[in-house]
Amino acid sequence: MLVMKKILEYFTIDGAVGGNQEWFRNVVMYIGGCAAATACDCCICLALEKGREHLYPHDLHALCRKDYVDFSMKMKPYLKPRINGINKLYLFTDGFGAYLRDSGEKDIRLEELPGEEPCERAADFVRSHIDGGTPVPYLMLRHRKAYYKDFVWHWFLCYGYEERPDGMWITVATYGSSYTFSLKDLWDTGYEEKGGLIGLRLIDGAV
Repeated sequence: MLVMKKILEYFTIDGAVGGNQEWFRNVVMYIGGCAAATACDCCICLALEKGREHLYPHDLHALCRKDYVDFSMKMKPYLKPRINGINKLYLFTDGFGAYLRDSGEKDIRLEELPGEEPCERAADFVRSHIDGGTPVPYLMLRHRKAYYKDFVWHWFLCYGYEERPDGMWITVATYGSSYTFSLKDLWDTGYEEKGGLIGLRLIDGAV
């Protein structure tokens, strides 16, 4: 079997892979700011790799923890932590979409893939967006396996995949670290209440 693998470039800050929710000084953001952190990471990736520098209000060439935390507070009104969290895909697309519009971005369309869809569709979705050069926000609500306890009721960002004999494995970033999971295992949560995926699609003709 031909092994297919694609990992997008991902930024680091003080040795961390992407940003880290645990840096947030604001109490509600520290507890429930994962959606905002995921959106912040998306913006920095798009600014660095897709020329969308207007999405990040600080110096792209001198990324630092202080600026990232300041950025998270700018994102907070759009993806504000709440009692049940950003627990629906549309809450993310509505909030992040508003941030994109307010930042003057007109060439990115947000797409949703609910967690109720088959794993094969999720793999196609991840492959399509990663191959297109954009990371994929991932929401997981519950999971039957304790192994994923740190990812329960949590947003994180998928930035790579590898096709293996046992299916697709994805590379994700959250909490300032990188992790690799079997998509099939992660997707099969064992609960009726599902999360899902968000795609960032550049409109045809946009670089």
